[in-house]
Amino acid sequence: MAGPPRGAVIGVIRSTREVGVEATESIGAGARAVVKSAAEVGGDLGSAARSAVEGSIAGAKEAGLRAEDAASAAASGAIKGAGEVSATAGEQVRRAVTGVIFGVKVVVKEPFRSEERKER
Repeated sequence: MAGPPRGAVIGVIRSTREVGVEATESIGAGARAVVKSAAEVGGDLGSAARSAVEGSIAGAKEAGLRAEDAASAAASGAIKGAGEVSATAGEQVRRAVTGVIFGVKVVVKEPFRSEERKER
């Protein structure tokens, strides 16, 4: 089912004219916004995040991007957005977007781990 989160991320990809790093940054930002919006209305963050990853995969295929890169960017963005809500939300979203989604193995890139180390 293509719900609003999935459609939102597909829209981000369609509107992004750049390819490569810029496109994946846009996908991550879109997924982050989807999760934060779901949190504001009391939605299921795990479902919103998973739908955002599904949308990134579908949109990437349409745009000729690597589905793995788009899925990774969406998952990382969703986790970052959820982490801004709470640590519990971050873990819930991490579980929801880990594994294989739509036949694509989702690998979460964690630049925020280095940010945690800097705070110590």
